[in-house]
Amino acid sequence: MPNTGGSAFSDKRGSGEAGSIRYHFSRWASDNMKISEISDILKATVLVGRERLDVPVTGGGSADLMEDVLAAATEGCVLLTGAVSEQMIRTAKVARVAAIVIVRGKKPGDAVVKLADSYGLPLLLTKDSLFVASGKLYMAGMRGLDGSW
Repeated sequence: MPNTGGSAFSDKRGSGEAGSIRYHFSRWASDNMKISEISDILKATVLVGRERLDVPVTGGGSADLMEDVLAAATEGCVLLTGAVSEQMIRTAKVARVAAIVIVRGKKPGDAVVKLADSYGLPLLLTKDSLFVASGKLYMAGMRGLDGSW
């Protein structure tokens, strides 16, 4: 690839669009990302919690083991997980997670969705793997749970 003096990432859609890497770097460097913006970046389906999409998150983390969520989650963070159990929803509630993104296109059962809805906990679904979804949010400027880039 010839060096054109720009970023190694191509930006075929132009600056300012939701999928633009340049837009995300400049936009997210100073502001907390909102749940709606996470949904846009991951092309996620919102299963429940649409009324809370304007809530900003404090950072993000990825875990499939609920003990890891309890050990590391910070209040107001987004949790990316492949776990689709009621225990995952209860754990996220105890940890004061702002939203849950279920990865790999896994579909939670009705009981899981109803429980998240009863807690007012936004539940999103993306086809991306845990690795890819985490990377997209990181590249968009989301901080990790320890505040790191």
